[in-house]
Amino acid sequence: MADTKHLAFSIIQFLHDQLSSGSLSSDAQESLEVAIQCLETAFGVSVEDQSLAVSQSLPEIFASATKQTPQVKTNSSSGSPSEEQLAEAEHLKTDGNDQMKVENFSAAVEFYSKAIQLNPQNAVYFCNRAAAYSKLGNYAGAVQDCERAIGIDPNYSKAYGRMGLALASLNKYSEAVSFYKKALELDPDNDTYKANLQIAEQKMKEGQPSPAGGLGGVDLAGLLSNPGFMNMASNLMNNPQVQQMMSGMMSGAYGPMGGATSPGATAGAGAEAGAGAGAGAGAGAGAGGGAGAGAGAGAGAGGGANDLSSLIQAVSFLTWWTFGRWATFLF
Repeated sequence: MADTKHLAFSIIQFLHDQLSSGSLSSDAQESLEVAIQCLETAFGVSVEDQSLAVSQSLPEIFASATKQTPQVKTNSSSGSPSEEQLAEAEHLKTDGNDQMKVENFSAAVEFYSKAIQLNPQNAVYFCNRAAAYSKLGNYAGAVQDCERAIGIDPNYSKAYGRMGLALASLNKYSEAVSFYKKALELDPDNDTYKANLQIAEQKMKEGQPSPAGGLGGVDLAGLLSNPGFMNMASNLMNNPQVQQMMSGMMSGAYGPMGGATSPGATAGAGAEAGAGAGAGAGAGAGAGGGAGAGAGAGAGAGGGANDLSSLIQAVSFLTWWTFGRWATFLF
């Protein structure tokens, strides 16, 4: 504590000397007076107590210390690495590349990390480590390293390409597409970027809901809300020839739409058609019946074309007839 008081006294004495010099403005003098009072209160010393004085003043002590201490050599004001450090970093990068070739990805990460420590302003080191991280399944780490590489060199196409790969591995296809496009802007002849972009765009499409998966891409809701189409479907269901054709499809006469049926199954369908006709199931019952009884059941149900099931069957039939594909019935 005694040494602290001596130091505090020397500081206060220095401030007093500055006040006495007359080179300070009135505001500066007032500030120094406040500082002196604070120091005297904090350390319990007074400039009048000469027992705390030392042989040298504070400026003399400072001047003596700076003369005896050799100056430390620095690389530059920006702290850039020395030539030796740059060479060592390149050597470490090469070691990391060698480890990547033999698929020793963890060791590659270590070498690239050491290179980054020596030269943290090299975008290649971060980008290479991102590749190693991706091989290890650390896609979040790869994204971070690619961001660092892009921050150092915004025109480094490989960093954008590897960022796209990492984002795609995280199922972030929309973001991946953006980075692939940027990579192609910088390197338009790179076939790898083109292929990866196509894959990411395809994944985006696969992730979007289809308009109507049950009808091969046909918008069933839109068709059902179209008055003109619904009127055509209603007229179609009242056409005896169409009813017979639909019954034939249900029984397998026109292909796989209704599925292959055994004689026993056909007989069962005929029985269901008879029961359905009595219950007023309409065209739905007709569709479940055989080639003859089913058509009669559909026609005799009374107003069957107004039944939602009948309309959807008509839509499915029209879809099959128009687009040449087997429609899947929803009901």
